[in-house]
Amino acid sequence: MTLVAYHLRPYRPCVGMMVVNARNQILVAKRRDTVGEAWQMPQGGMDGDETPYEAALRELKEEIGSHSVSLIAESESWLSYDVPPGLADRIWGGAFRGQTQKWLAFRFLGNDDEINLERHLPAEFCAWRWSAVEELPHLAVSFKKEVYERVIEELWPRVLASQD
Repeated sequence: MTLVAYHLRPYRPCVGMMVVNARNQILVAKRRDTVGEAWQMPQGGMDGDETPYEAALRELKEEIGSHSVSLIAESESWLSYDVPPGLADRIWGGAFRGQTQKWLAFRFLGNDDEINLERHLPAEFCAWRWSAVEELPHLAVSFKKEVYERVIEELWPRVLASQD
């Protein structure tokens, strides 16, 4: 298989989900295929003609086993990041250079017992926890850090305002 030059590859359409509990902590999970302590918020590709909201609910059910959530806010624009070239050659069939994401913030309405990382196999994550918003950029892999900072800047004030 011949790969298209990295810089000519498109971005994979995707959704990212900031899932916030009643204590304003954010759900993060550790990928099974990542070495080290890299954690991320749930995210996933969009299927066919799904809306970002539909894709987010499907991905939440697949990745964390629950979609007991209420929508708080959606990012105004799509946020993109590049995956390192060597990694981009190995994932998604080498078809993409990174992802472009619509981010949605949700209030988690369920209880922690609902979270089941093995609901959809093979599971992407091996562990999960609640995190403070300030931790997020430090938990993410380096190539996602800027997107996480932009998500926090745009969506976090709307999360806080939703409690009023």
